[in-house]
Amino acid sequence: MNGSSLACVTDPAAAAAAAAAPTVQPLAYDYSSSSECLTEPLEAHYGGGIIRNGDFSAGLQGWSAFGYGSLAEGASPTGNRYAVATNRTRPYQSVSQKVLLQNDTHYALSVWLQVSDGSADVRAVMKTAEGDFIHAGGVEARSGCWSILKGGLTAAAAGPAELYFESNATVDIWVDNVSLQPFSTEEWSAHHDASIKKARKKTVRLQARDAAGNPVAGARMYIENLRNGFPLGSAMSKEILTNPAYQRWFTSRFTVTTFENEMKWYSTEWMQGREDYSVPDAMLRLAKSHGIAVRGHNIFWDDPNTQMGWVKALSGEQLQRATAKRMKSVMSRYAGQVIAWDVVNENLHFDFFEGRFGWEASAAFYRKAHLMDGGALMSMNEFNTLEQPGDMTVVPGKYLHKLWQIKAFPGNGNAARMAIGLEGHFSAQPNIPYIRAALDTMAQANVPIWLTEIDVAPGPDQARHLEQILREVYAHPAVHGIILWTAWHPQGCYVMCLTDNNFKNLPAGDVVDKLIWEWRTSSHVGVADADGYYEAELFHGDYKVTVTHPTANSTVAQSLSVDKESDNEFTIHV
Repeated sequence: MNGSSLACVTDPAAAAAAAAAPTVQPLAYDYSSSSECLTEPLEAHYGGGIIRNGDFSAGLQGWSAFGYGSLAEGASPTGNRYAVATNRTRPYQSVSQKVLLQNDTHYALSVWLQVSDGSADVRAVMKTAEGDFIHAGGVEARSGCWSILKGGLTAAAAGPAELYFESNATVDIWVDNVSLQPFSTEEWSAHHDASIKKARKKTVRLQARDAAGNPVAGARMYIENLRNGFPLGSAMSKEILTNPAYQRWFTSRFTVTTFENEMKWYSTEWMQGREDYSVPDAMLRLAKSHGIAVRGHNIFWDDPNTQMGWVKALSGEQLQRATAKRMKSVMSRYAGQVIAWDVVNENLHFDFFEGRFGWEASAAFYRKAHLMDGGALMSMNEFNTLEQPGDMTVVPGKYLHKLWQIKAFPGNGNAARMAIGLEGHFSAQPNIPYIRAALDTMAQANVPIWLTEIDVAPGPDQARHLEQILREVYAHPAVHGIILWTAWHPQGCYVMCLTDNNFKNLPAGDVVDKLIWEWRTSSHVGVADADGYYEAELFHGDYKVTVTHPTANSTVAQSLSVDKESDNEFTIHV
């Protein structure tokens, strides 16, 4: 009998045994990370995964010198052993290990790093058999303590590869507790489901009781979803003010927005002393009339290319007065009406105001902003922290360092309600495991994280990659909201449109609509048990529960808000 025939034969006993076998649980994802530089490194995630001798307990066994460098074995006073890439004269000279990558597999990477002197940027790189060099993450490593680099990559093809670490500084690189853990796409999706169940849903018990307080068995409970609890929105352009079709399309989907340009300084005071807020005023009225929350974007932008000519020409004292006037003007107008402020936009990549006022310029702006609108989140807002593992300017550790500098400024501290804004302007090939790993590290700040400007570069897989990104960030427990950078213009969007000029969805828009409906509890009917209880797992959100008595012909409606802090049990008298 040939092989094809064998494949068609079914053993009933074997089939029954397979059906009865317990389902294999996927390996749980480890969301832990660290933002501290530690005296000793923590243990490797997943016991090192597929890395051999990742803790160097067997010396340098399994490891090689990459790029004709030199390796040595190091040990701490407590006996902890690690590898040292020494006598380095080229960026790529490092410790390395060869691994075998599997096709269409996500890899979670973590490694503890230290350098011999001062501090230095260190990247993790995977060199593939095809000659590609994949950046998997980066960290600013220091001497005297260990920092974690948490990152990841997806293997596009199966085959041999080599993991190594690079730095433009010629310091020695110390490496310890390396882990590279593979996850199938099914396992990765299972992590999403588990995290969503924990972070975005709640099981509630509704009990119907009569006027005497007795349980009402058989009560009919109609649960109607009124509004999703998780903020998901899009940027808005001024074209919405005069386009009813745009208004209908936008307001039927989104619960939060950012004005694309209309609240920025160059939009409200292009000519010195001639302020005009008529457009953002009207946009705010429109948003409020539909219950759509607004992020204030932005008070200042640190990019010198975005400054008006008259701003650049000001003396230091004149600029101080101009910035104070700008802050008072925009914040006094909209304080209490926005949920967050991007106080100094992109102040890691750029430093216009730091160049004029000193390195504490941003921190001082945040202090003043908090005093003017204490109820709003004061957000940093940067690009490439999630998008580009190789951009060492904005790796998670450096972002957090800037955040802590701002919080440490006199008067800020815990009183300032800081938030993390991550723009999310992704290339055509997003690194999904790195997105999760970077969020893990950013979460160590214990402040709300928002994705503020998500788009994906054009390409045949734009919609598919957008869905991957949105699923990844929505499932992460540290993320508090998502805004897409998809403001509509008749001449085209910034990078990515959700709809055409007739407001018919493009493929990216179909993805967004699909997820909006997937991430909500459909309206449905339940029947109370003998004790008057009906139990339901609900996405966070606002609901209307209508309870009908099975015999008394009475009906009662009650509002219900479900979130992480809400009660698990509700009593409804009918």
